[in-house]
Amino acid sequence: MPIYEYRCADCGHQKEFLQKISDAPIGTCPACGSTSFSKMLTAAGFQLKGSGWYATDFKGGGKSTGKDSPSEPAKPATDSPPATPCGGSCSCH
Repeated sequence: MPIYEYRCADCGHQKEFLQKISDAPIGTCPACGSTSFSKMLTAAGFQLKGSGWYATDFKGGGKSTGKDSPSEPAKPATDSPPATPCGGSCSCH
């Protein structure tokens, strides 16, 4: 969402507001109540949320280092028997 900066022509109060592009402009100054509160012409400001994409995500000749990379290969099974809940102290096995 864009960040818009407003200024009151009467009292000089200045404030930034995070608004949708489709939101109506704010017309009343929160400091003095004047109706001469208007948007200023400033550099575009915006807020990014989430992890996003980075230039390093696709560098490295096809290597993937993100969450979608394959996990380590499975370790080979050993010949030892699986652990039992009783610890081998009963005659259940």
